[in-house]
Order: sequence, then C-alpha cells, then structure tokens
Amino acid sequence: MFKGLGDRLEDIFKSLKGKGRLTEDDVNQAMREVKMALLEADVNFKVVKDFVAQVKARSIGQDVLDSLSPAQQVIKIVKDELTELLGGTQAKINISSKPPTIIMLVGLQGAGKTTTAGKLAKLLSKQGRRPLLVAGDIYRPAAIKQLQVLGEQLKMPVFTMGQEDPVKIATSAVENANHTGRDLVIIDTAGRLHINEELMDELANIKSSVKPHEILLVVDAMTGQEAVNVADTFNQKLGLDGIIMTKLDGDARGGAALSVRKVTGCPIKFAGMGEKLDALEPFTLTEWPIEFWAWGMY
Repeated sequence: MFKGLGDRLEDIFKSLKGKGRLTEDDVNQAMREVKMALLEADVNFKVVKDFVAQVKARSIGQDVLDSLSPAQQVIKIVKDELTELLGGTQAKINISSKPPTIIMLVGLQGAGKTTTAGKLAKLLSKQGRRPLLVAGDIYRPAAIKQLQVLGEQLKMPVFTMGQEDPVKIATSAVENANHTGRDLVIIDTAGRLHINEELMDELANIKSSVKPHEILLVVDAMTGQEAVNVADTFNQKLGLDGIIMTKLDGDARGGAALSVRKVTGCPIKFAGMGEKLDALEPFTLTEWPIEFWAWGMY
C-alpha cells in the first residue's frame, strides 16, 4: 500500500543527501516535495500541513543545519515523525479481566465488517480465546447467512435472533456467552452512512447496553479522503478504540491509514490483506516499507 509513497520519499532524500551541507532553502524545497508526495498518496490536507510544519520546525534548527551530516538528521526527523504518525508501537486488543471481552465492529457498508469479524475470531482463537460471533446486521440481505457460513468454516458458534432489534441481539448474545463459557464476543453491526443519525444512534444504544471493551472502526483502505470524515464522525459518536484497515492488498495509496490515525488519535490495530480468513494481521510498522532510514543514511 505504501510502496508508491515510499518510492517518492526515497527519491527526495537521495537528492537531499547528495547536497552535503544544507541551507534552510534546501530543507524548504525538500518539504515541498514531501508535501506533494503525501497529497498524491491521498493523505488528508490538514494532516499533511501539520506533518510538514512539524518536520520543518525540527529540521531548520541550527543544530541540524550546522551538523556534520544535516541530510541524515533531516531524514531521521522525517522517519521519527512518520513513525509517530502511524502510532509508533503495535496496539493490542484490550482484553477484559472479567470475561467475556466484547468487541463491536462498526463502519460503512461494504467496508468488510462481516468478513473481518470472522478473520478477527480466527486470529484471536489462535491466542486461546473462545469467540462467539454475533449477527447484528439485520438490514443487509444475506448478512446473517454470511456470518453463519463463516462460523461453520471456523467451527465457531454464531449467535443470531433473525431480524430482532440489534440492541436486544447484542445484550442477549452477551448473556449467551456467559452461559456457554465463551470469553470473547464479536458483534457484527450493520454498515451505515456516518451521516445517518438514526442508525448512528442505534450504535450508541448498543454501546450503552453492552458496554464493549473495544469499538473498532473497519475502514476500506480504498476510501481515501472520505475515510477521514467517516472516522471522525464515528469517533465523535461512539469513542473509537481502534481501526481495522481492510483491502490493503488493493491499489490504495496509503493516505487513509495515515489520515484516520492522525484525525482520530486511534491506533490502527489490524490490517486485512485478502479474502482468506487468515488474511488479518496485527498492524505494525512492517506495513510501512519506506526504508530510507535503513539505507545507512544516518
């Protein structure tokens, strides 16, 4: 996903390194090119503006420009700021000390929530958890059946009450988990537009009823700029705990990942790359193949 952006930044900093000692104008020119590279990668304009300002402020200090290797120092500053932008460290699921741990998946229709529910169940079952999948999407045709098929493939139970009220489904599912010894409840909610107040209120009511330990926004990496508005609205309404980026194996340019992390302040916890049920991984900086700080350049 980040390869195009990585290639652009690589070219920029190879040129910068070739200058030897730097002037403030050299740094400004490099930052203009970095700005264009980020915008072309579909990073939100405000995120780009803040990022470039932060890097520039650190880079044009005399302790950097007067150093023996100013280019390497500027490169390191960019590396540090990119690392910070993506979260710095791997964020993990908040496991409750009193089972069951309740995870609520939310997001737009078509983001891949139902498939992600199955992937997440499989991933966490490998860590010794005993998941219960909950069919809370009563609006999309065949959504319940899709989750049941996934449950059969995974040999995991799926809780469903048909077209019953989603809040009642969620509360009943938690009760079922308590009775059956399931220590993890993953609630698949219906996809909805973030501007649909009635459906957003439904999510708020589910949250109020079952008090999930994790509310994870499932975001299609192909969404681009719109991902920022989506993530911001869901975060304001529900208070997100993390992001799951899906379809990272597509031709997304990386902007959505960088933007939603910055705008919401929520970590990207998982990355989905493919349709297979084992195609979900914890999101780490290994997803960020910009290797200019590994070239021996500083």
